Amino acid sequence: TGVSNEGFLHNSERMGSDARKIIHVDMDAFYASVEQLDRPDLRGRPLVVGGPAERRGVVAAASYEARKFGVRSAMPTAEAQRRCPELILVPPRFPRYREISQTVHQVFLAYTDLIEPIALDEAWLDVTRNLAGESSGTLIARRIKEEIMKETGLTCSAGVSFNKFLAKIASNEKKPDGLFIITPEQAREFLKNLPVRKIPGVGNVTQEKLWKFGIKVVDDLL
Repeated sequence: TGVSNEGFLHNSERMGSDARKIIHVDMDAFYASVEQLDRPDLRGRPLVVGGPAERRGVVAAASYEARKFGVRSAMPTAEAQRRCPELILVPPRFPRYREISQTVHQVFLAYTDLIEPIALDEAWLDVTRNLAGESSGTLIARRIKEEIMKETGLTCSAGVSFNKFLAKIASNEKKPDGLFIITPEQAREFLKNLPVRKIPGVGNVTQEKLWKFGIKVVDDLL
């Protein structure tokens, strides 16, 4: 399996000199975390960013306090309020989110210009050859996390691997504020018992269809 924050610091070198080093950076509960950053009174409280229930609004982001009640993004706001009666609803402020996203991307640019944004809150970085002259993708990911915290006051999670698919999966393994690495040698064993639901793009509907075929983990699919 991969390693957590306190694991092998130089584990990414074990990928070999020819392996690509890809980092997937994902800001933790981004919109909700920005609101808690800007409003100290919201810190530690269950909140969602989204539209009002009476207008059939949906949750754009949920704080980790709200997630304990089963509240998730893309959930109707009315359902989120049923699950958590004390939920605080905050309207989105996209100019503010874009402002912080730009700051985060400036951190990325100090290491590489090979950046593929997925949304305001996540991106892939190819640091195989990087501006820091650093051979360890793990060290670069750690520095990026530290610099994002310093510049924005927000945490992010990072996954390091030799391709985008595994890097994205890795970034979700130790959330929030996580760091997880999957080397080529670890990949097959890691994937073996990975639930298919953790494959990027597989939602509840696809999961149910796969389950009907007896496919519950990636090894079944392989």
